[in-house]
Formats: sequence, structure tokens, C-alpha cells
Amino acid sequence: MRPHDGPKVPSGGTVRPCRRRTLRRHARRMSETGVPDEVVTACLRAAAAAPSVHNTQPWLFRVGVDAVDVLVDRSRRLAVLDPDGREMLVSIGAAVFNLRVAFGAAGRRTSVRRMPDDADPDLAARVTIGAAGRPARAAQALAAAVPGRHTNRRPFADRRVPFVTMEELRGAAAMEGASLVEIGPELRDGVLALTRTAETRLRSDPAYRAELAAWTTASSVGRDDGLPRHVIGPRGRDGALPLRDLGTGLGPSAGAVEFESDPILLLLFTPGDTPEHWIRAGEALERVWLTATVRGLAVTPMSQLTEISAMRDLLTDSAAHSVPQTVLRIGYPLWPAMASPRRPLAELVVTNPPPASR
Repeated sequence: MRPHDGPKVPSGGTVRPCRRRTLRRHARRMSETGVPDEVVTACLRAAAAAPSVHNTQPWLFRVGVDAVDVLVDRSRRLAVLDPDGREMLVSIGAAVFNLRVAFGAAGRRTSVRRMPDDADPDLAARVTIGAAGRPARAAQALAAAVPGRHTNRRPFADRRVPFVTMEELRGAAAMEGASLVEIGPELRDGVLALTRTAETRLRSDPAYRAELAAWTTASSVGRDDGLPRHVIGPRGRDGALPLRDLGTGLGPSAGAVEFESDPILLLLFTPGDTPEHWIRAGEALERVWLTATVRGLAVTPMSQLTEISAMRDLLTDSAAHSVPQTVLRIGYPLWPAMASPRRPLAELVVTNPPPASR
């Protein structure tokens, strides 16, 4: 059973998804600026492949003549886990980045305005499509990694990531206005302990457990969102690595396994904590994640710590204007990750005109 009847907007408008037969017509809106409709469709599919908390996929797209609006689907916000919508906007930021890089790989420049219109509160970002040019190799490499980017909740090899690769990941975050910090051995135990405490605190809340159960399922059959059993991964044998326990309502675990003894953990920081910073955090997260994918690395978000404001405050450096947005575990996978389901694109492209045109 799906937890939602369909996309709704609490600000008064009703989002009207495209019918399949009209999806191509909406993609053709950009044909006047020389972007083939099949390119627009492929770029939208790339955006829809972005990561999102619990695979909620809280985005919608509105295609214009020279821009794609990325809208918030507020019906998919996690009311218990994410009351202020921060995680939701981080997820949307990841979709914005995928849209940018897909158009870039197709040889189109883009510019982004985040939270651009007070009269349209559900408009998270407007990605304007600019002049055609030669596709950048970096954009092509990142775009090619989109289909293979999956959350990997399985054990990683006990193998260090080369310094040059870590520098590349740090540079990827910096390109999006964020900073990425590796948690050294002297702090790692403390961060893991805080994450373990956050996981325990979250799971002690019956409302959290009920919400989590609504987004996890034993099978992906008949469902195009949420987390089916095949993407959840095994439990750790000794509990030393506090991955989110996603097994609520799925019955007994398939068994416990050994995880790497020295997990590599990264903290992603932004220079502020506004909704625009949350979107930018998602863009930085996705650039880092795709860069890691290109380099053969797997990634697991471990965001329990940053989902509790009091614990986020413990890692916030007010003097340096550094606010933690997520914790990432990275490493070389022992087994490949499996894909999570995706909503049909026809459900994600909406027909509503912007408020000024109504």
C-alpha cells in the first residue's frame, strides 16, 4: 500500500501531474530554444534518480520554454523525522544537481536560482537552460554515474581511500559552496557514539517507528517509492557501526555480518542553515556522491545525528559559520548496491503555470 494518494500542495494550488500522453508535449516546450524533447526527458529522468531520505522522492518538475522549475511535493515530507523540511530540501537539492549535470553533459549551460519567488513557496529552484556548447568531460562523467549511484548499506572493504581521491571529494563539495571534513580516528568514536544515541532516541518514538514502517516494505512489487527489503542491507554483528535500523515491520533480519573495523566517515558542512543552504547542501552531497561513484566508492548517509537539532548543535561551529548537514560513510564496496524504485516521470511533471501566469 502506498502512503500517499497523490501529490498535493498545502499552499492552495492542486498539482496536476502530466498524463503519459502529454509528457512529451511538455518536454517539447524547450524545442524553441534548441533542446530536443528527448534530451529534456532524459535530464528529468536523471533528476528523478537523485537520492532522498527514505526514498520519498519529494520533488516535482515544471517545464518552461527555457527553464525547469523544481517544486516541493510537500505531501512527501516526513512529519516526524523532518518537521522543518530540512531533509526534504536537501533531497531536492540533489535532484537540482542531477538536472544541472545532465543538461551540462548534453552540452547546455545552466544557471540556478534557489527559492526565487516568494509568491510561489513550493518553487525550490529554477534551473535556466542557457546557450549550447561543448559538453564538459567532468559533467559527462558525473552524468554517466547517475544510473549507478545507489545507497550501499552493506559492508565495505577495510581499505583506505587514497589521499588524492579524498581531495577530489573535498573539492567537489567546495564547488557547491560546502565543506567536507574527514572525521579522524580521535573523533570517530565520539561521532559514532552520538549517532548511536541519535538512533536509539529516534527509535524510542512510536510515531517515528510508524512513519518509518510506512516507508519500508518487504517487496517493491506494486510500489514506486520507499525502501524495499532488497536495498536495506544486513545488520552489523557487534553494533559498532550504527547504521539506521530500517527493519521495522519487515520481520526477522536475514542475519548479522561483520562490517569494516575502521569506517571512513565524512561530515558535510554549509556556511549557514537557511532553506537555501539546505538546497545547496543537497547539491554538494550529490556532487560528492557522484564523484565517489566515478572513483569506485560506495556511500551510505548516516544522518540520524543531524536529524536531532540538539545533536547538530554539538557539531556546529558558530564562529566559523559551519553547520553540519549530514554524515557520510564511504568505502570500497564488497558487494554492489541495488537500485531503489522510482516514481514514473509522468507523475512528476506538473502542468500548473507559475502563480504570476494564473
